[in-house]
Parts: sequence; structure tokens; C-alpha cells
Amino acid sequence: MTTLSIVLIVKDESENITPCLESASFADEIVVVDAGSQDDTLELAAKYTDKIFVESDWQGYGVQRQRAQGYATCEWVLMLDADERITPELRESICEIVKINAQDSVYDTARLSHCFGSFIRHSGWYPDYVTRLFPRAKAQYDSSLVHEKLEYPSELQLRKLSGDLLHYTYRDINHYLVKSAGYAEAWSKQRYAKGKRATLLQGALHAVGCFVRMYILRAGFLDGKQGLLLALLSGHSTFVKYADLWVRERQA
Repeated sequence: MTTLSIVLIVKDESENITPCLESASFADEIVVVDAGSQDDTLELAAKYTDKIFVESDWQGYGVQRQRAQGYATCEWVLMLDADERITPELRESICEIVKINAQDSVYDTARLSHCFGSFIRHSGWYPDYVTRLFPRAKAQYDSSLVHEKLEYPSELQLRKLSGDLLHYTYRDINHYLVKSAGYAEAWSKQRYAKGKRATLLQGALHAVGCFVRMYILRAGFLDGKQGLLLALLSGHSTFVKYADLWVRERQA
């Protein structure tokens, strides 16, 4: 029988790790790679798996996912984040693919995000397909600091799983701002290393474009007040990315 490893990279996820791993408990093995948690994430994870490893010299999301995949031993890997939950329909679809063992494909799953008290079904956030299920020996994440992507040979097909992956994203405004600031820093570092530069005007224009795209073109207004808030915050985050790159150039 073919087997499945569910793999997570985590840090300070005590609020999320238990329901996440509970939804993943059908896997043949669960691999958790921690980046240096200061809370009880590891103690909670130990209730579900003994394959827990610490890799605290953070080199970006891509490298951390590569390390985590390296600890997996099953034929198939499902990459999962601690703030995500596998629904019963998605679990059934995953098990079916693993059982068939068609290693000529990698698989997308639709992700449904819960933010500020509501599931977000518009704003460009749903179905938000992410490629997460793949044959371990045939695919691997790139080394990007942020927004890492799964790389696989062109002969492999990209197919879709049934069911949703629930994503319990930002807990509150502070969590959003802290997390988005981290993404902005990683994004600007990566762009700067590639010789890219930015102006504040570019940042402002991209921020306005982001708001219009989310709230109007992608019907964020149908998500109610949460849709408006997300569009405003996303515009702000977009501006901060370009501002960080602009400041980085001035400081250099």
C-alpha cells in the first residue's frame, strides 16, 4: 500500500497546532519541523507524532519546506500549515489519490479562508488554489524567502482535489500587521537581491490597484465589512512592500 506523509513547518503555533494535527491524524506519518518555538507548540505536537525536528536557523519558507520534506519517508507528501484544517471531503479525496498512486500528477486544493470572524468567499481569496499534494520523489519547493512554489517536471499534470482546505488566517489586526510586515521584509530583501528597485509612487499606485482589484473587480463588497477591511489592509500591505524596498535602497 502507498503511504502519505503530512508535513508542517511551524513556529509558536500553540493556538492552532492541535486542531490542525487532529484533522491530519489519518496520515501514515506526520512530520513537524519547528523554527524555534517559545510556546508549547512542540509539547502539543508530540501528542500526535514523534517525528518532530527543530531547524531554528531560518533561511526562508522555501528552504524550511525543503528541510521538512527531507524528513518525510512516505511515497506521497501533503504540505500543511498549522493554521489550516483538512475537511472530511478533502481527506477522502486525498486518500483516494494516494490509494491509486498515480505519480504522474501533483494536486491543487481549494483553500477557504476564515478572517475577522467570517469565511471569505470573494475578494480574490476563494477558491485560492494551492499546490500541496505531490509524489515525494518527484517534486520539491524552491528556495524563495517568501511565496515559495512547488517545482516539478513538466511531464507531471496539475490536477485538482475535491473539498476545501480551511485556512484560519489572521486572528486580529495586530496579527495581520505583524505577519504582513514580515512578508514585506522578505519580499523586499528578495527583490533587492535581484537588483530590483522601487519608488514610493509605485507603491501608492500598486496599493490603489490592489484595493480596486479586491473590493470591486473581485467582488470584495460581497464579503461585507470584512471585505472592505481586507481590501484596505491589503492595499496598505502592498504599499509597505514597495516602501521597504525603497528604504532599503536609500540605506544602502
